[in-house]
Amino acid sequence: MKPTSVRRTALAASAAALALLVTACGGDGDKADEGKGASESTAAAAPAAKALTAAELEKVALAQSDVKEGKVAAKVPARDDIAADQVKTDDEACLPLARAQAGVAQGEPAATTKRSWTGEPKKPSAGTDPEEAVKAAFDVSKMLITLASYEDGGAEKAMKDLSTAAEKCAAGFKATTTGEKMEIAEVAATAAPKGGDEGAAITLTLVADEGLKAPNKLVAVRKGSTLVTFSVVNLAAMAEGKDFEVPADVVNAQVAKLG
Repeated sequence: MKPTSVRRTALAASAAALALLVTACGGDGDKADEGKGASESTAAAAPAAKALTAAELEKVALAQSDVKEGKVAAKVPARDDIAADQVKTDDEACLPLARAQAGVAQGEPAATTKRSWTGEPKKPSAGTDPEEAVKAAFDVSKMLITLASYEDGGAEKAMKDLSTAAEKCAAGFKATTTGEKMEIAEVAATAAPKGGDEGAAITLTLVADEGLKAPNKLVAVRKGSTLVTFSVVNLAAMAEGKDFEVPADVVNAQVAKLG
């Protein structure tokens, strides 16, 4: 079965895609810079920064005015606001990955806030083959953005745990999110994002319905005492088992607000 969070985000993207497709029938994102591993540090060791308060996190969280396209939701629906104890794994070492995939903050944060972003399907041009138009309409990405601040070096530890999990769980793992089972066939580190003090990019290959394998992308960036994680799915990729690009402009916009 599909994990709850993946299915929900896919359905949300589907609704938006179909709505636009019906209308149609009557900005470029940058690719992530290539890197050498799951995590990349861009600053020398420094004293742990003070954790941001919930109010301060709200100020640095992504807003609609920060992006050129897509829809930013300042309030994540309750069904997507999953509690930490609702995420479990067969291997404890893989728990950071399952939490990030579900949009759950790592460790014990001092404060958290969440956002969601949903992309917009491209409107097909006149005369486009109907089958191709449908495929294009379903090429919609959605991400859950989780910001968490930590005391006493907790952000650094959270980032390290996430990167370590990517290494230890490369052969996959099984998890349960809100009571629904999820199987990850493979975990692979990809090019780390730029910006912040350190970052990681990870692809989880999920086993979906009928054995189809589909990617779920994770991106994490730490800036001082704050760690922001992005859990990204794409409806077309889920349906066809194909790879997709994380909307880098959205990631960059959020990271830029961290200072």
